[in-house]
Formats: sequence, structure tokens, C-alpha cells
Amino acid sequence: MTITIEAVYEEGVLRLLKPIPLAEGTRVEVTVISTEAKPKDKTPREILTEIAAMPLEVSNDKFSGRDHDTILYPPYSTT
Repeated sequence: MTITIEAVYEEGVLRLLKPIPLAEGTRVEVTVISTEAKPKDKTPREILTEIAAMPLEVSNDKFSGRDHDTILYPPYSTT
């Protein structure tokens, strides 16, 4: 049986926010996923603004966007 529950961690103990349908003494396995440490979701506008601010090419890069096709599709050789 899989049940998703919410709990609060207080003084070393997980306190359930709602009762769950388990018999007393039932052994369970707990996976903790903290909901408080989530990074703020960015809006599409914020994401696009960050992308637009990125440099198109950097002069010290070994490869650039111009090399894209050459790298993926090397010249055909008959030898």
C-alpha cells in the first residue's frame, strides 16, 4: 500500500497532519521530501530574459555556433 501524507518535523519527531488508515504497530518505510526548500519557480518571462542576456559567442571558446553543422555533420569523404 502506498499513502502520501503530510507531516511536520518537531523536536525530532514527524507529526502527521491527518490520521492515516494503518493498524497500530504497522511498520512503514518513510521517504522525506522537504517542501520548504524548493527554489522559486521562474515565470516564462524570467526564463526568456535570462536566455536573452546570455552571450551568443565567447571569443575564447574552442567551438562556436558557426561550427554546429561541421561538428554534427562532418564533410563527406570518398577516401
